[in-house]
Amino acid sequence: MGFDVPPPDVTKLLAAWESFEAGDELPGKVLANLKTAGLGLVLKELSESGWAPSA
Repeated sequence: MGFDVPPPDVTKLLAAWESFEAGDELPGKVLANLKTAGLGLVLKELSESGWAPSA
């Protein structure tokens, strides 16, 4: 029996980032929140699609 990874939650990712920028959370907690919200999957998909930031 395996564990199904839930899809990334962009709302949770943004909330975690905003809490970091505001200084409301310690960096370790922010990283944990980004990980559980699916940041790794988002970055992988962006990389595989050839996305590049706009200027």
